[in-house]
Amino acid sequence: MNKAELIDAMANGAGISKADAKKALDAFIDTTTGALKKGDRVALVGFGSFSVSNRSARTGRNPQTGKEIKIAAKNVVKFKAGADLGGAVN
Repeated sequence: MNKAELIDAMANGAGISKADAKKALDAFIDTTTGALKKGDRVALVGFGSFSVSNRSARTGRNPQTGKEIKIAAKNVVKFKAGADLGGAVN
């Protein structure tokens, strides 16, 4: 499902226009991104939680040449599914 399909599904499920669904989805994405940039955790009970984790610097290997390369440290976004979401999928 891509973003346009998600907007259509949200509009149909909530009985709102596609424009309103797009605004709601964009607001959710912007708010979540802002919170994660600040280092906050975003938890949606039953659905899951988004958090930021620090991945330390490490040494990797170029698969073509076998030469060692240095991989810089960076922050990564993690998502952990909630119990309700996990149960619905299984």
